[in-house]
Amino acid sequence: MAGNSQRRGATRTPGSKKGARVGTGGHSRRALEGKGPTPKAEDRPYHVAHKRKLAAEQAAAAPGGSGRPSPRAARGAQGKRGGKTSSTHEIVSGRNSVLEALRAGIPVATVYLAARLEADDRTREIISIAADSGYPLLEVGRAEIDRLTDGAVHQGVAIQVPPYEYLDPDDLLDTAESSATAPLVVALDGITDPRNLGAVLRSAGAFGAHGVLVPERRAAGVTAAAWKVSAGAAARVPVARATNLTRALQDYRRAGVFVVGLDAGGDVPLSGLPFAADPLVLVVGSEGKGLSRLVREQCDAIVSIPIASAVESLNAGVAAGIALYEVARQRA
Repeated sequence: MAGNSQRRGATRTPGSKKGARVGTGGHSRRALEGKGPTPKAEDRPYHVAHKRKLAAEQAAAAPGGSGRPSPRAARGAQGKRGGKTSSTHEIVSGRNSVLEALRAGIPVATVYLAARLEADDRTREIISIAADSGYPLLEVGRAEIDRLTDGAVHQGVAIQVPPYEYLDPDDLLDTAESSATAPLVVALDGITDPRNLGAVLRSAGAFGAHGVLVPERRAAGVTAAAWKVSAGAAARVPVARATNLTRALQDYRRAGVFVVGLDAGGDVPLSGLPFAADPLVLVVGSEGKGLSRLVREQCDAIVSIPIASAVESLNAGVAAGIALYEVARQRA
């Protein structure tokens, strides 16, 4: 009992780990002091605004990149809400894709050519444009280009381009108005494969569409894979991103644009596709699920493409190409 009594009455030595501290009234003052004003978003290394600022500075510092924004970026700057930018640089590979990008004036950070490259008319023009524009041109081994393109078929040519500048949905109508033709836009609902987006861009460019509209989330964006499949059409056909695809279609309808969906279960055959000569948005759904319910509700008509019963459905790129051909045929 005496031992217990001593423990209960024991006191700690001042200054020990858990003991009482003399004069604690000022020890926490430093913790309470402010750390100064909060840095701006672009000055915080972890913030996306900082990364965008660095990307813009790199694009401006690249030879030929200062003072000459891409046509797509210029159109985005004129939009009502401005364009949206993807977050990383992209590698575009393949002779056709690279040549079309250079012809369109897309800012280029670096041009890569494989050593001992077998030249043709395309590679000679690529070298000529790069030299005239002052773009850095590097001759590297094929293994290095394989690494840069992640093993994609590159034909010995690749370029590094700044982040893609997306337009807003309204900008596509402005582009159509400046062309003095009825607006024609392709909207993608639930398309997650960038190769499908590239195929749609190629068809859109071939049949005179004014742009492609994609959702901001759960959808394919303009990546290197889309550039490759588009065969350079990504440099000519603008892509807009919608925060909400259903709301964007509602805005289009209020602006006098008809919305026609493509779906295997549609009640109108492609040969009877309505509103072809009017301002029109063609909505293409995913190969497996088709159009979502909310998007379907915004459509003025649902059109189906007749196919053999042995084939379940067409992929987005093929369906868009067939429908766009029909629109072009009726407009002609």
